[in-house]
Amino acid sequence: MGKYFGTDGFRGEANVTLTVEHAYKVGRFLGWYYGQKTPGEKCRIVIGKDTRRSSYMFEYSLVAGLTASGADVYLLHVTTTPSVSYVVRTEDFHCGIMISASHNPYYDNGIKVINEKGEKLEESVIEKIESYLDGESGEIPFATKENIGCTVDFAAGNRYIGYLISIATRSFKNKKVGLDCANGSASAIAKNVFDALGAETYVINNEPNGLNINTDCGSTHIHVLQDFVKKNHLDVGFAYDGDADRCIAVDENGEVVDGDRIMYVCGKYMKEQGSLVNNTIVTTIMSNFGLYKALDREGIAYEKTAVGDKYVYENMSANGHCLGGEQSGHIIFSKNATTGDGILTSLKVMEAMLEKKQSLGKLASEVEIFPQVLKNVKVKDKKAAQDDAAVQAEVAKVTESLGDDGRILLRQSGTEPVVRVMVEAPSLEICEKYVDQVIQVMKTQGHVL
Repeated sequence: MGKYFGTDGFRGEANVTLTVEHAYKVGRFLGWYYGQKTPGEKCRIVIGKDTRRSSYMFEYSLVAGLTASGADVYLLHVTTTPSVSYVVRTEDFHCGIMISASHNPYYDNGIKVINEKGEKLEESVIEKIESYLDGESGEIPFATKENIGCTVDFAAGNRYIGYLISIATRSFKNKKVGLDCANGSASAIAKNVFDALGAETYVINNEPNGLNINTDCGSTHIHVLQDFVKKNHLDVGFAYDGDADRCIAVDENGEVVDGDRIMYVCGKYMKEQGSLVNNTIVTTIMSNFGLYKALDREGIAYEKTAVGDKYVYENMSANGHCLGGEQSGHIIFSKNATTGDGILTSLKVMEAMLEKKQSLGKLASEVEIFPQVLKNVKVKDKKAAQDDAAVQAEVAKVTESLGDDGRILLRQSGTEPVVRVMVEAPSLEICEKYVDQVIQVMKTQGHVL
């Protein structure tokens, strides 16, 4: 985990922890870095943004830095993170930048950098950016004369919409579909895709004003879509986050179908179709124990990575797997995309429903989600608390007690002095009991603040 960049870019409150000066310097570095990698060739970088008011400010700051370093900048304007990834890899850009804080409140923002393959930027380059931000790597020369970069309005949004439409295998005619666009990037794309495929489309939260992105809407406030689906008697609903790289579904009964259940529904369908490469789904360590029980029953293998769709994709890429994701709704279908893509995910769920002629509620009901209790424990030293012999002994004791009916997980926060203690078990009472037992040992050992 970097000083500025986390698993999904440089994120913070706009003009507080993430400032225009940061954005300018990130632009200066990226324009120079990719220019050095392509001698004799003009560096081409594409930028997209979500609907936050501060996204315009950061867009212009990045443009100033990039062009000052000699890069030509192509502006997609308001679009989704996966569309930036798509454009980078299909239009031969050297790099892509998405200005978004994903599911965070409107007053936060972020800078996500995508490499020339359309993938999240590799750690080695992130380290170089951070070194430059801290003034540790010297000055970068300004471009002069004809070498100064320019900006171009780049209307590639329709190509991405066309690509999404081409992925669908069936018409959505006679299907009543609800879409919660979170007043974010999906507002400009999702309805067009579903309308083109013949769905009877019902859309909410698709009127962004710069301040309402993710506000009581979208994938982090799923109750809004649940009520909407039930009120309008819809067949299915899909909720996106601010930059539309995640998707949470709602079935015909108004029940939530999270990323774990989506992976199960799509993974089982793909296995039946013979398209689940290596018969494996890549998850993170935070996926629900119920998902693993269901996959075991279906004879589908799985791998676990650290939390973050970046790590999921790295595993998929290294091992040739084609499906992976997170409980939060970042789902990656590597045949079609190199990042999580919320709209693509909803198309894949629709395919499974239509081809199997079953409702989403029926398909998802095969996964019994285990109750989960997660508590954040503030500690003096994260590593010392987690590695303490007495704490580990208690964890081993809980693991033995749970057997095949649950699990316990300790995980250090990447940004706070916190150890997260999580237990999944057949009942909330059991979860609470074992979480509290481990926390009590931490207190006894003197780790808790």
